[in-house]
Amino acid sequence: MIDYPRHDKDGWHRWVPSWRLVSGLCIAFFGCLVGAAGLAYAMVSVPVIDESATAQNNVYYWADNTQMVATGGDRNRQSVDLSQIPKAMRNAVISQENKTFYSDSGIDPKGIARAVFNMAKGGETQGGSTITQQYVKNAMLNDQSQTVSRKVKEIFVSIKVGAEEPKDKILEGYLNSAYYGRGAYGIQAAARAYFNVDAVDLNPGQCAFLSSVLKGATYYDPAGSIAIDPAATPEANKKRALSQMQDTLDKMVEYGHLSQAERAKYPELPTTQNPQSNANLGGQIGYLVRLAKASVVRSGAVTEQQLEKGGYSIYTTFEKKKVDELEKAVQKVYKEKIDPKKRPKTDTHVQFGGASIDTKTGAIKAIYGGEDATKHFTNNADVTGAQVGSTFKPFVLAAAMKWGVRDPDLGPVQAQDERTVVSPKSLYSGKNDLKINNYDGSIWENEKGEQWRQENDGQDSLGDPPDYKIDLREAMRESVNSAFVQLGMDVGLDKVKESAVDAGLLEDSLAGSGYPSFSIGVSDPSAIRMAGAYATFADSGKQREPFSVTKVTNKDGTLYTHKVEEKQAFTAKVADNVTDVLKTVVEKGTGTNAQLPGREVAGKTGTTDGNKSAWFVGYTPQMSTAISMYRYPDDETIKDRTFLEMFGTGGEKKIHGASFPSTIWQDYMSDAVKGMKVEKFPKPEPIGEVINDTPSPTPTPSPSPSASKTEETSPSPSPSPSDTGPSPSPSETETCGVWDWNCENESNGGNNGSGGAGPGGSEGSGSPSPSASETEGDGDNNGNSRGNSILGPNG
Repeated sequence: MIDYPRHDKDGWHRWVPSWRLVSGLCIAFFGCLVGAAGLAYAMVSVPVIDESATAQNNVYYWADNTQMVATGGDRNRQSVDLSQIPKAMRNAVISQENKTFYSDSGIDPKGIARAVFNMAKGGETQGGSTITQQYVKNAMLNDQSQTVSRKVKEIFVSIKVGAEEPKDKILEGYLNSAYYGRGAYGIQAAARAYFNVDAVDLNPGQCAFLSSVLKGATYYDPAGSIAIDPAATPEANKKRALSQMQDTLDKMVEYGHLSQAERAKYPELPTTQNPQSNANLGGQIGYLVRLAKASVVRSGAVTEQQLEKGGYSIYTTFEKKKVDELEKAVQKVYKEKIDPKKRPKTDTHVQFGGASIDTKTGAIKAIYGGEDATKHFTNNADVTGAQVGSTFKPFVLAAAMKWGVRDPDLGPVQAQDERTVVSPKSLYSGKNDLKINNYDGSIWENEKGEQWRQENDGQDSLGDPPDYKIDLREAMRESVNSAFVQLGMDVGLDKVKESAVDAGLLEDSLAGSGYPSFSIGVSDPSAIRMAGAYATFADSGKQREPFSVTKVTNKDGTLYTHKVEEKQAFTAKVADNVTDVLKTVVEKGTGTNAQLPGREVAGKTGTTDGNKSAWFVGYTPQMSTAISMYRYPDDETIKDRTFLEMFGTGGEKKIHGASFPSTIWQDYMSDAVKGMKVEKFPKPEPIGEVINDTPSPTPTPSPSPSASKTEETSPSPSPSPSDTGPSPSPSETETCGVWDWNCENESNGGNNGSGGAGPGGSEGSGSPSPSASETEGDGDNNGNSRGNSILGPNG
């Protein structure tokens, strides 16, 4: 029967198989495949629905391993009959996911071929799923992995289900088992979660929207999911969801499921309600759980959908006592100072954010996310928006000590390499309305030829007249804008930005780095990131990522363990000198309200232009804490929401970083450090050279009284909403030496604040407006502008 090698052939012909043998082997091979497939099909049974989906809770633990809350796995699902599911919902899913649903065998051969091809390339095995396959995967299979064996099993079970189960039952099962985000499983729970209606009452537009959410709520929920992915902002998610929804409606018309007239009624996204939280997640607990959940998902150990199914134990870094103490400190200020009924124009929409971090590990010990996680949904500790003002100045000083200032006599290329490291004893001008120069002495101008003058708090000049020189320690202590804006220009704003990123701020939270006011805090990092960045200075330059989860376990064991990784962002000499200067701020500067008797404290106040945000960030050797305060409407129905001024808030003439934020910081930290060993900061080694310690030259007079005028105003360089200071007055163009601080044309009275060419200053920072004036009455002068949130990976 098998003539091989062939007996009647000679030479190489003996080794060439006959056509009979080849065809026989092929028939036998394919026969075996068919037989194996038939045997596998016969052996496969239709699994019991939800056999693998037993609802469980996730348990979150405090840092001491006591239970915080059990939530997240008690499956939010209420199954409904197909008759209670609108035809529009059925047709939307079929049109978008599987147009041949009612005629196919439960699988898509072309899709499977694509999946096999991906597997052959070593890529993901997902793909090629029909509605039947998705139903099988969601409701019947225990194993949710993306392995070849599981995919093969899914295919055979899908064929069996497609052959034995009515299509309507499959569609009903799929719509009742699919995950729609917001903890909602099934169409009824989804209708309630997004629209607060029963599934039967959904209109075609809402149905098309919910079908788009099935592609992944992280990227299609209009509320956004920035805690999981910074790209999943509300704006980006709304754009994606609208595009997908419109595509679904168009396909429904194309396949005859919807009339063109009815389709035309839904050109925009339907209005969705805010995500509703578990009742157990009130107060600060909800913010803590969201932060920890985002951290787990970002770790890659567990997907969001797997986490929603429950069965996990999440061990966090949060200390209950410290969380309670921070909330108590904030609520004390609310109760004693903030009175919306008495002062409705100034005390409404007042918000605080806060974060406290272990300086040795980066562990987040406590946060304050807002009044109540079931009422206020934005985590104020983790979401950016409020400009940080003069709390940004330490990064400028660190850059000057790490890289040094450039030599004004050298060209741009050579000056980058040949620098002079700066000592805190270096002298800079504290003159109000100071005209800002480039490092080489030329007057800074923006792309429109507009110049920049920097205003100090109260329009006061600080330092010794007549040239108002002030050393950097005193300039930090009194939060002098002009000195740090010019220092930033001499070092280079690129180096200032690098310093901030090295310390731990996220690059995408830094704004206006092409303008002088960048050095005084027009950026909007979160409270978690600011506390983490200051912790870098506290631990002699060692930077660690803030984290909130230590480990994740389930019935199979430990799935994730956090490993603390550190890098030397700054030398100990640089970091310890920054700390030494910031100690002065607390001991006898703008931060005296933050003193802790018997303990060393370093910190910085920050207030922004327009008095729209105020900060205090400070640390002891063991703990770093950031507190923010601002007014921002919590009502999403208000169009073009923006930060509101705080003049008169709490009965204060204006809010400073040295007022409520530092009061909250001191109140909280007084309790938080109890029981901790009293430690001192390392004694700093001398660093750098004293810059500008020679007398200033005599100002050069203007060449003629008819010198050209330059209007020192400009539009915002960024799209973020921003505070706008009063328009600056024009100043005459003049030629000055690099250190000719007195070389100012006083005839026009200078101009207002940070001259127009870019983002305004706070505590002098400010918005991208013409004004960058410091507005902190305690010497903390900062401007302000609204920044967009980005959950960076803070969790």
